[in-house]
Amino acid sequence: MATTQQVEKRTAKGGLLSRLRSYCIFVPLIYLYTGIMGSLSLLSSFFDRDGRVQHWFAVHWARMILKTAGIRVHIDGLEHIDPAQPAVYAANHLSALDIPVLYANLPVQFRILAKRELFSYPFLGWHLKRSGQIPIDQGDARASLRSLNHASASLRSGMPLVIFPEGGRSPKGQMRDFMGGAFYMAIKAQAPVVPIVLVGTYDLLPMNSFHLRPGRVDMIIGEPIPTMGMVPRQMDNLSTHVREVMLDMYESRTKFTGVIPSGARAEQQDVDTPTSVILSEATGGSGVEGPLSSENTSGNPAKVT
Repeated sequence: MATTQQVEKRTAKGGLLSRLRSYCIFVPLIYLYTGIMGSLSLLSSFFDRDGRVQHWFAVHWARMILKTAGIRVHIDGLEHIDPAQPAVYAANHLSALDIPVLYANLPVQFRILAKRELFSYPFLGWHLKRSGQIPIDQGDARASLRSLNHASASLRSGMPLVIFPEGGRSPKGQMRDFMGGAFYMAIKAQAPVVPIVLVGTYDLLPMNSFHLRPGRVDMIIGEPIPTMGMVPRQMDNLSTHVREVMLDMYESRTKFTGVIPSGARAEQQDVDTPTSVILSEATGGSGVEGPLSSENTSGNPAKVT
């Protein structure tokens, strides 16, 4: 098994020419693609009611990035995706490359749960709002519940969702604890969870780096995990089960141990949405679960378009 120091040493590799290629060619081209495709996508949003045109722009933006950087994606388990079945696609989060990899290779239109602060950024925030992505406020449990109910309504209307249940990118390239609240919406909508494991994106573009390298990424898609018959109080059990499945998939393709330092684990738990608050809000403060229906939602969540 590779130690954290060995992982960091391997990630730090890369000569001067590789860095110059990244800083002077790859990164400027990615910004150019983002500016052009993002502007066209924003313009299309004024007549694109269901978001299909905007998703098309996102898919081709992602493919341009991967092709320019010389990144090859090897996919296993594509047969586990049913385009006719709305699902929650849960992926590990290693790198800024994860989103282009998912957009370029998932054969369904989807929406992403993104941190609310991203929606306040100029241009990026406009695009997130206009394209129907769903903001999640990790620091406010009640606001988080409203977003999760909104996401559940989107699932019930037939729109798949992509989530990063770790809550953010991994600084060490290892899988962190999952946030249970992300699985509340899957149970609420009685939609299956499809585990997706990405291997290799961290080595090609680690967190807080602009040194992008060519190479191979493995995208492994697991069998759907059903949620039929589950109730919201089981969301932490579902979270634990999905993480165990994904960790097995992850370790089958990597030498990482999947174990993280206790300090990092505690930090992850600090930003988690308290389960008790979500459950209390979802059940009207009674602590007793009712039927999974619109009566348990906070208001009437708007349909995501």
